[in-house]
Amino acid sequence: MPRTAVLFPGQGAQSVGMGREVLAASPVAQELFSEASAILGYDLADVCWNGPAERLNSTVVSQPAIFVGSLAALEVVKAQEPAVLDSCVAAAGLSLGEYTALVFAGALSFVDGLRLVKRRGEAMQAAADATPSGMLSILMLDRAVVEEIVQQAQATGFIRIANLLCPGNIVVSGDKAAVAEAQRLAEERGARTVMLAVAGAFHTPLMRPADQALAEALAQVDLRPARIPVWSNVDAQPHQDPAEIRDLLIRQVLEPVRWEDSLRGMLAWGIEQFHEVGPGKVLAGLLKRVHRKADCRNWLF
Repeated sequence: MPRTAVLFPGQGAQSVGMGREVLAASPVAQELFSEASAILGYDLADVCWNGPAERLNSTVVSQPAIFVGSLAALEVVKAQEPAVLDSCVAAAGLSLGEYTALVFAGALSFVDGLRLVKRRGEAMQAAADATPSGMLSILMLDRAVVEEIVQQAQATGFIRIANLLCPGNIVVSGDKAAVAEAQRLAEERGARTVMLAVAGAFHTPLMRPADQALAEALAQVDLRPARIPVWSNVDAQPHQDPAEIRDLLIRQVLEPVRWEDSLRGMLAWGIEQFHEVGPGKVLAGLLKRVHRKADCRNWLF
């Protein structure tokens, strides 16, 4: 079997109607959603299936929905092709997806992971409500040019690079005025831009004090050594030590997501096959931009 890694999506992968086939086919997936609904206090499957979109897209709902939906899709992989997971030597998740990867790797229980994701979403929403802010995807420009744009836009307000996703796909976060200025400057240079449907400037210091709220929640959780390395968004390196993982999860709230570097690291590490597990196909597309011939299979929720 080839050396395999499993990738889990982050916020933004959700869509109304997701998960019907998986939940119809997998009693274990149904149990996950039932357990999640009891913890969250609302019917998560109903929101995934029926929306409304405004509720599903809210930070406090979309993060648990993607986390639980990805683990439900993982149950399909286990049932249909268990050899895929037997050959898995690494895992990674985009932002929120790192929590899913840690559950898959045995560092977190499902219940503890869901409670952390719930608290993370609440804290990030509160930080976003305190400071009107947003995120902008800048396409078709290289990192050096985006860095120049960010530097110029800082005259208007706070702004930082938040996500380094793949060549030609970089996300900036900041005050609404600064993000609007970055959009204008980027489009002047020929970029295509997309304002992201998120609550605020994730992965920047504007998310304080969400990092401290998460730190308090993590202090109450039993983190175990991961059975396989999980690549961190913060330093784009594999980790299995609970103390390192705890620190990196806290830092992740305020620091950029280095997804492109993580993918390149896994490829250099000898990963031959990737499996994207969860809602959407975003991660497969990003991987193809990093390495055109990379082998990636989707297991959708």
